Amino acid sequence: MEPVSPLVARKTWRTVEPCHSLIYFAIEAGEAYAELGVKGVMGYFASRAAALGPASAELVVATFYNFNPSLVASVIPAAWDITTPEAMVEARLRAADGALRRVLGDAVGSPEMARAAELVRIAAEHGCERPQGRPLFAAHASLDWPEQPHLVLWHGQTLLREFRGDGHVAALLTADVGPVESLVVHAATGEAPTAMLRLTRSWPDDHWDEAVERVRSRGWLVDGELALNDAGRAHRQRVEDDTDRLSVRPYTALGDDRCDELRRLARPWSRAIVGANMGAASSPLG
Repeated sequence: MEPVSPLVARKTWRTVEPCHSLIYFAIEAGEAYAELGVKGVMGYFASRAAALGPASAELVVATFYNFNPSLVASVIPAAWDITTPEAMVEARLRAADGALRRVLGDAVGSPEMARAAELVRIAAEHGCERPQGRPLFAAHASLDWPEQPHLVLWHGQTLLREFRGDGHVAALLTADVGPVESLVVHAATGEAPTAMLRLTRSWPDDHWDEAVERVRSRGWLVDGELALNDAGRAHRQRVEDDTDRLSVRPYTALGDDRCDELRRLARPWSRAIVGANMGAASSPLG
């Protein structure tokens, strides 16, 4: 295997990521889940957790990390009284198919798509050789691979996303940063609107305010502001560096040249998806 730097791995993941994360924005997803009787936020949790089987609320809380447990418990395991995990997995794949076809058109059947799918699968399958400590990744890795190239690309990027996500949780735990504190730090970077993070994760005001004070007590915030100071930025960078380092393994199966090729192939599709307001490197929910 050819060594790949954490920076190359991060760039490759980030470039391709909209080809997966459109599933959190696509109208096809809401429609597919609603056909099963699963609506609203229940669709997000049930569809992403479905690979785990009929997961408990506690398991979803543990693996999704920064959501209010009360929000999770309001929809899980109730979702499994409405439908099955297997049906949710199928609905999610069907929604991804429809959304990719709608946004990318003829590109889904192109030689470039076939090649990109091949590269993503090589990377994802290399990650599958070491699933230990990565529960969400391992659950999705147990699913069957689709046959059509654009869905191979979507499924493979799903695996790579969860591989990275499980590593990020490990980095947060190592840094002793709790779920609400991680959101406060994220908000303090200015990279995501504070109101959006609070709304989608559903933490009460007192939990949020207490987390802000805990982050402030660690010396990471500018006095009187929800903004990182130098120490806070250094902490954030350490967590991101650890996440990048823990996410390298799949991309070593490609090496620098094929990572560059994959980015070149996927870039126009990702731009089209983001331009259609259907995807981003980081979903507001995921």
